[in-house]
Amino acid sequence: MMKKKTKITALAVALLMLLGSLLGCSDQSDKPMPDPIDDNYRTFYQIFVGSFSDSNGDGFGDIRGIINRMDYLNDGNVNSETSLGVQGLWLSPIFSSPSYHKYDAKDYYKIDWRFGEEKDLKELIDLCHERNVKVILDLAINHTSSSHEWFLQFKQARIDGDTSNPYYNYYSCVTAAEKVGGVTYQKIAGIDCWYECNFSGDMPELNFDNPEVKQAMLDVAEYYLDLGIDGFRFDAVKYIYYGNTPRSVVFWEWYMDELKKIKSDIYCVGECWSGESEILDYYSAMNCFNFAMSQAEGFAAKAAKGSSLANFTNYVASFQNKILAKNPDAMAMSFLSNHDMDRIAGAFVTDNHMRMAANLYLLSPGSPVIYYGEEIGMRGSRGAANTDANRRLAMLWGDEDLVRDPVGATYPANKQISTTVADQMADEGSMYRYYCKLLTIRHTYPAIARGSYTAVSSSYKNIGGFVIEYGGDVLLLLHNTSAEEISFDLSECKGIDGHTFSKLCEVIGVGDAKLNGTVLTIGPQTSVIIE
Repeated sequence: MMKKKTKITALAVALLMLLGSLLGCSDQSDKPMPDPIDDNYRTFYQIFVGSFSDSNGDGFGDIRGIINRMDYLNDGNVNSETSLGVQGLWLSPIFSSPSYHKYDAKDYYKIDWRFGEEKDLKELIDLCHERNVKVILDLAINHTSSSHEWFLQFKQARIDGDTSNPYYNYYSCVTAAEKVGGVTYQKIAGIDCWYECNFSGDMPELNFDNPEVKQAMLDVAEYYLDLGIDGFRFDAVKYIYYGNTPRSVVFWEWYMDELKKIKSDIYCVGECWSGESEILDYYSAMNCFNFAMSQAEGFAAKAAKGSSLANFTNYVASFQNKILAKNPDAMAMSFLSNHDMDRIAGAFVTDNHMRMAANLYLLSPGSPVIYYGEEIGMRGSRGAANTDANRRLAMLWGDEDLVRDPVGATYPANKQISTTVADQMADEGSMYRYYCKLLTIRHTYPAIARGSYTAVSSSYKNIGGFVIEYGGDVLLLLHNTSAEEISFDLSECKGIDGHTFSKLCEVIGVGDAKLNGTVLTIGPQTSVIIE
């Protein structure tokens, strides 16, 4: 259970100014709720569209299903605590495609028939904007489907030797003698032409040495920006020139510069599934996902399970400094799992560990992302079947929604959680309600997303956190990841030199907390914010 010192509701606002000291927090008249926010420091929610919510009973998630679930995601008040309160939606690819996952576009200008029509997308965008929620599309530009008209034209032009065909140089290809080690190719039957296809032979990769290809993919992005989309999640950014990071970075710097001419406040994030040094290279062009924070062996999960908290805090502060050195407008993009990973809930023995991991990454700088279903503790892993479909299972609504698991899913029902969204919405102590309250805390303090972080350590292995500074505000965020209540003196902590903290403002976790002078008593697997 969460025990929150400042509960913000419509009825309580007037009382908070009078009772702030009794509630243990500073005068809320000095801390206006930051809604609506006017920047890109937002908590995003990743939706695998085909598995989320089915509006027409055909078993496939669709755009109207998302529209129907907006009150669940954001009911117009990010601090309501009865709605998740996310501030952005990331939709998996929605373009016409022959696959269930849609990462192989057949037509970028057509919404896949299972998901609806363009008018549905426009309605979703408008509804989200009414609630100050941004919408970004997953855009894979380095490859298309082999059934895309561009590729069909390219293939025929190569077979015919027709260099006058405008699609002759649309895709990356070589002769047998020119093949490069580490790159995957597929041969066009009957001729010495091998096209690059690092993901699958059904996903040929475009040739970005061709100015017409560059313009074509810029046109696609502009089309959806004109429709009202706020930005993009770019798939597989290092595959533009696979194996040549400098060339890929130069492309993305150009592409982002062009997109910012169209929409100056565009929200974009790149997927560079790689080590930190390569991820940092792409930060000159755009923000990138922080893979070191994710998965069962990521910094957040390991800390939540009891490893030294200093490893986590030092990493967060260090990584923030590194990305800002690379790009002063950069932000961290943390997450625990996504559509390509085993769901994070399966990495923990208890829900308490899951809640602690949520505290660690959602109370961190930048713009974190929640994978759909994570907020109710859904499970799913590749397993013996070795299929990503098991990571993209149908959302467990617990009502009349007929959305089904994707084709190829084999995840055993007896390994899945026994509760649904409906169950958890009605349960004050559920994971869902915990996430709602956790996001409310995040949104209450603009410094959490936007501030500079200095790591704080104590003599206890599992006690630590950050001094967070932003716009004159200074917060002390501390975590206890152990299974025990611990008391200690704040003055003994390293990293808080020059600051005095005396007001306990927020408590969220398994236990409670109290501050007596400079002595903090903090419950197990619990986080606090002190001013």
